[in-house]
Amino acid sequence: MVLRRKKIPDVGDLVVATVMKIFDYGAYVKLDEYKDLEAYLPWSEITTRHFKDIREVLRENQKIVAKVIRVDRKKSPPAIDISSKRVRPEEQRNKIIEWKRLQKAHNILELLAQKTGKSIEEIYNEVGWKLEDKYMEIMRGLEEIAMRGFEAALEAGIRKDLAEPLFEIVKKHVEIKKVSITGILSLKTASPDGINRIKEILSTIYQTAIEQLKNEGGKVSIYSVGAPRYRIELEGYEYKTL
Repeated sequence: MVLRRKKIPDVGDLVVATVMKIFDYGAYVKLDEYKDLEAYLPWSEITTRHFKDIREVLRENQKIVAKVIRVDRKKSPPAIDISSKRVRPEEQRNKIIEWKRLQKAHNILELLAQKTGKSIEEIYNEVGWKLEDKYMEIMRGLEEIAMRGFEAALEAGIRKDLAEPLFEIVKKHVEIKKVSITGILSLKTASPDGINRIKEILSTIYQTAIEQLKNEGGKVSIYSVGAPRYRIELEGYEYKTL
């Protein structure tokens, strides 16, 4: 089970839930991102589709994405109502992606907890939340570590004795796909020292590209495809950095 900093969701939050008990006029679900919290999904908030039997659209253990529409914090545990019909298709897709990334990040933090002998709660406090503060998302922080090394963990304020084993785990379990762009450059000159000038131009292009990509784990290749044409290849993790 993933951990959240917030113990209770707010109205308007999207949540991932597992259907637990189905009744004639609604269902109770477990909120997968919030420890020991359940919510109620009323019949009228399940779907915009017409149905006669609630079991036509819901089943036990089904995963759903829903929007929180009511939270009564005065009760213990809090009374929470959710709606699945108010979730737009793009919201559902984005939430599922977020959920999968949360799960992957949690699994990596669990491996770190096992390796260091710490509890998962301690690892979240000493690693997870620091990555979230620095990189806006734990998984994004782990991806930064995969790209730039354990320095990315140190930059988030993680102690070296945790950053180093975390990096070793990330190297094995986080794969970042690289992207590339290619261009053809044509260089001509009538100067007597034309070859040297072309070499200087290509060297300047190479050094400039290397400087811009050095913090992004990028790669630059320049080679001749038959004078006066030269192929330039840039490789990195995101198109916007190339």
